[in-house]
Amino acid sequence: MTIPDTTSAEAIDHYVVGKRIAASRGAAWRDVRLSVIALPPVADVFTMPTVTEPFIAWITSGEAEAQEREHNGPWVTSRLKNGSLFVTAAGAPYEFRWRTLTPEPFQVVLVLLSLPLFNEALEDVFGAEAVNARLRDVSGFEDPPLTSLLQQLREEANRRSASGLLVRGIAQAIAVHLARNYTALTEHARTESSLPGFKLRRVTDWIAEHVAEEFSLPRLAEQAGMSEFHFNRLFRRATGIPPSQYQIKLRMDTARRLLRETEKSVITIANEVGYSNPSHFAQVFRREAGLSPSNYRRQR
Repeated sequence: MTIPDTTSAEAIDHYVVGKRIAASRGAAWRDVRLSVIALPPVADVFTMPTVTEPFIAWITSGEAEAQEREHNGPWVTSRLKNGSLFVTAAGAPYEFRWRTLTPEPFQVVLVLLSLPLFNEALEDVFGAEAVNARLRDVSGFEDPPLTSLLQQLREEANRRSASGLLVRGIAQAIAVHLARNYTALTEHARTESSLPGFKLRRVTDWIAEHVAEEFSLPRLAEQAGMSEFHFNRLFRRATGIPPSQYQIKLRMDTARRLLRETEKSVITIANEVGYSNPSHFAQVFRREAGLSPSNYRRQR
């Protein structure tokens, strides 16, 4: 199987070595995703793609010696046991391997928070400085308060009908906990090892001018004067999201404005922001805004 450098929160389970035995489902889980994975006793080296969303891995059963590395660098060894946690931010793909040390099943719970929710937590914690906040990568640590919140989330996932209000409340608490305890505030958080400001502005201005056109990574990389691979990674570091998601966000921002400020039909607005299929537009809009385009318009 070809492993991409980056993937979506919805697809990350496909690249984990193991079998998914439970997962969150339904409308209650719009702001957070949870899955339970049964892992094999031994895993040779495999590559995990990154996701833009804050990613938590929580070991809930078993004990193992694990190693991870990035960019073919030195292996970092961790001793994993029940309660061990990993927090990962957007960055480069990394390699992972392990061997279990005890006979009990080796299981992990994976939790991904939506970017809008986490950004809301950053603004709550840091205010105007939120743009300079960056989630750190932390491996093989223990945090009882965070574990308690994750346990509540897992219990809600086991219910036949989860409470959207409760799920969002727990997810908000997790997001604030990450922001308070695992986020670095630095003047260079958004620019260090990322696109220079003038190149970022050139690219984002170009996307805004061509927002209705089909997404093209080669054309954007050309605007920045970089290879596609290098540009994609540096853009993500500079903005917190990949360029394709940035275009979608810009399209949805434009659509929200048109829905509120004009009487244009939903189909016309969909076409103007680059969607020839109204159903696909409505699906993306609902995912990003939490409401259908028609219901969003009625709120004005």
